[in-house]
Amino acid sequence: MESYELRARVREVVAEATGFREVVVSVPKHPEYGHYTTPLALRAGRTSGQKDAMETAARMAEEIRSHPSAGELIEKVEVAPPGFLNFWITSSATQRAFSSLAARGAEFWVSREGEGKRVIVEYSQPNIAKRMHVGHLRTTIIGDALARIYRALGYEVVRWNYLGDWGTQFGKLIAAYKRWGNEEAVRSNPIQSLLQLYIKFHDAARNDPKLEEEGRHEFKKLADGDSENVKLWRWFKEESLKEFKALYAKLGVEFDLYLGESKFDKDAALLVEELLEKGIAQHSEGSVIVPLDRFDLPPALLRKSDGATLYLSRDVASLRYRLATYHPEKILYVVANEQSLHFQQLFALARLLRLDGAELVHVKYGMMLGPDGKKFATREGKAIAADDLIQQIIEKSYAVVSEKRPDLPEERRREIAHAIGIGALKYNDLKEHRLSDIVFDWKQMLSFRGNSAPYLQYTYARFASITRKFGKGGRGGECAAHLSHSLELQLIRHLTEYPATLRDSAYTYLPHLLAGYLYALCEIGNKWYETVPIGNEQDDEVRAARLALLDITAHTLKKGLELLGINVPEEI
Repeated sequence: MESYELRARVREVVAEATGFREVVVSVPKHPEYGHYTTPLALRAGRTSGQKDAMETAARMAEEIRSHPSAGELIEKVEVAPPGFLNFWITSSATQRAFSSLAARGAEFWVSREGEGKRVIVEYSQPNIAKRMHVGHLRTTIIGDALARIYRALGYEVVRWNYLGDWGTQFGKLIAAYKRWGNEEAVRSNPIQSLLQLYIKFHDAARNDPKLEEEGRHEFKKLADGDSENVKLWRWFKEESLKEFKALYAKLGVEFDLYLGESKFDKDAALLVEELLEKGIAQHSEGSVIVPLDRFDLPPALLRKSDGATLYLSRDVASLRYRLATYHPEKILYVVANEQSLHFQQLFALARLLRLDGAELVHVKYGMMLGPDGKKFATREGKAIAADDLIQQIIEKSYAVVSEKRPDLPEERRREIAHAIGIGALKYNDLKEHRLSDIVFDWKQMLSFRGNSAPYLQYTYARFASITRKFGKGGRGGECAAHLSHSLELQLIRHLTEYPATLRDSAYTYLPHLLAGYLYALCEIGNKWYETVPIGNEQDDEVRAARLALLDITAHTLKKGLELLGINVPEEI
């Protein structure tokens, strides 16, 4: 616990005063309930009923008031029905908290708690030879944010793009290319050309069932290492990756590894044989399964009757490889809700095989919906291509920027529009609980008012312009006593919550907690900015103190947005 973390200090005093080790202290939604609150009396379990809980809370309040450390920290303690304890912090304690965090500099929140620990975050997972669609955006955005947050906490993060680069569909694609393919067409427009070949194969197979057998034959040749088919498959993969990486560059997303299913096919085949020998797996109608009755799950299918491995068996092989190679503390799989059963089976198999070297987490998420609340798709019901959507939002953002800042050079307007458009796309996702379905509403996303990325980005640009004009103020330790306005004290208390918010976002896998924190920071900061003079304050010491507070607020906002993968222009 750092000395500036006021909530943690309140929790410590309450625990010592009452004798309870597990104390939950939170920030109430409404200021009339204090700066911090705890339901400890309700949870004490000593008595039941509202009257008894209120009596318990009253007794605890007296114990807290009598604690030696309470006087300089807690101004008052009140009891509220049905048994809450509400706390107000002294101005002097708040000022000292600012002195403490300011002494650490603008990045007071930098943490080393993850030092020496490794986390693998698997996200995005596009399929080779297919366009990325809007469904890929959520995994990419959420996974990237979690990877950034864990790195901010000092963890070594392995950002893993687990490509869909194996399966019978590649046999069909190879067969289609051999029949109708054109090298120049694939090189000039890889994914579109390969997708058209795949569609043409399926259309032709309706009239010629022998084509399906031809596709299976070509895949078997690929799996057996046929040089021509392996060469084609690698080429398809390379060309697809070029397009994927161009899209990731637009999003500002990077990966440490592009390692997909194909890497683990042979390991998966050996794994199935191993499980059969150990009696963990069994034959069933020509296939190989693992019964998972003890986990209340349906059997896990590991090998088809034709001898081919499946996604699940390759995932188990991949898990074994990750544990042996990287020794991670956690592996996060950022994959949609629809795959819940798959991961329940994967984690059950991990327990059976004692692959327990890391905490395994399915970071699932909901759907992306259109403005009408229905599944986001084209009029024909097809998934919208991610690249098309990104281009649309950048163009819409450019129109907004051009209207607001026609004075800026064209190139600068394009740069700002890109930052605002991509920021709007990401923030619209990350501000919501990841399990919720999110609505894609252009107007709200690009609004400079309300809970949107442009509002947060504009707030930063506004604050940064003041510090550029008037300077960054005095040293926090020397000027904190001059910060006495109620909004200043509220802003300081909110700043002290930043490190805890990062930890909560990381360890609950909920980046919306950070997004919500930053929105609240902007709301408090803007209200303060509009209420008191800062750069134009006549008292030199007060002005220096306020500029120092503004500088730390702006820097925290910028760094927080960057952890969500959102770039912040210096001017808008």
